[in-house]
Amino acid sequence: MRSIWRGAVSFGLVSIGVKLYSAIEDKDIRFHQVHAADGGRVKYKRVCSIDGEEVEYADIAKGYELPSGEVVILTDEDFDELPLSTRREIEVLEFVDQAEIDPIMFEKTYYLEPDGPAARPYVLLRDALENAGQVAITKIALRQRESLAALRVRDGILVMHTMRWPDEIRRPDFAFLDEDISVRPQELKMAEALIGSMTAEFDPSEFTDEYREAMTALLEAKQSGGEVAQPAEAPDDGAAVVDLMSALRRSVERARGGAVEDDEPAEKPAARQAAPKKAATKTSATKTSATKAAATKAPAAKAPAKKAAAKKAAAPAEKAAAAGDKPPAKRARRSA
Repeated sequence: MRSIWRGAVSFGLVSIGVKLYSAIEDKDIRFHQVHAADGGRVKYKRVCSIDGEEVEYADIAKGYELPSGEVVILTDEDFDELPLSTRREIEVLEFVDQAEIDPIMFEKTYYLEPDGPAARPYVLLRDALENAGQVAITKIALRQRESLAALRVRDGILVMHTMRWPDEIRRPDFAFLDEDISVRPQELKMAEALIGSMTAEFDPSEFTDEYREAMTALLEAKQSGGEVAQPAEAPDDGAAVVDLMSALRRSVERARGGAVEDDEPAEKPAARQAAPKKAATKTSATKTSATKAAATKAPAAKAPAKKAAAKKAAAPAEKAAAAGDKPPAKRARRSA
């Protein structure tokens, strides 16, 4: 576990250094909003409702709307100046019986661990609370919010329950409470008998989250059946990349003897491609002759690697000559 807060329990003149840990973890199966077509995550932008512009996270502040509709904007400096005297302190206010606290007031639960050399005073407070059979009512400030909290002992550990303030507890206002509704004694007796027959010692390990188990089984079945989307990464704005790839492809075609011009489309109709086939046949014949000539000279001596490379580089020129391809400038002079 990782501590989320570090401070001290103030018990009279005794200060007990402690670390705070969340005592619970959420086991709910959480889902993401995704595009049904490809499984891509759906993202939302922070947009200002006035100018319609996207707002950077650094430019976001906390605002409180007044009844008049005006907004009071607060900064981090404003929060830092608030008088939270219990910022790094769990202040013990009084001790009460646990039965006096209505569970409706409990909010979140945390474990307290002694910090460094505070183990001895920690054990002292723990044993005193356990022997007295009481809980300590305290105050603590967490995440820029001050809360009441109850400190008690559980399994040798000090456990803290943050509590709601009294004015945060809603008062039920239901119509049936004002009605005169009565039940017959026989019905009440039968209900009490039913309660007696269902009475047992509470063992939380006997209860399971059936919905979560069913959802887990469904997800595992989907996975084993291959019904799992592999969302592709969102492509970047690749207009420039597409142009570069097109230029490279056309360059390769030209280097191989193709007749692709800069102002012509990447793909040519089949009728225009029919003519170069004859030239390709002549090129193949020339290539065969050159291969036989090279085989005849091979026993005499091996050419250096540079000469072999030069021959390969000259091959496209020989092919072009054999195929009857001439530079456009020479053709223009003959026609003149």
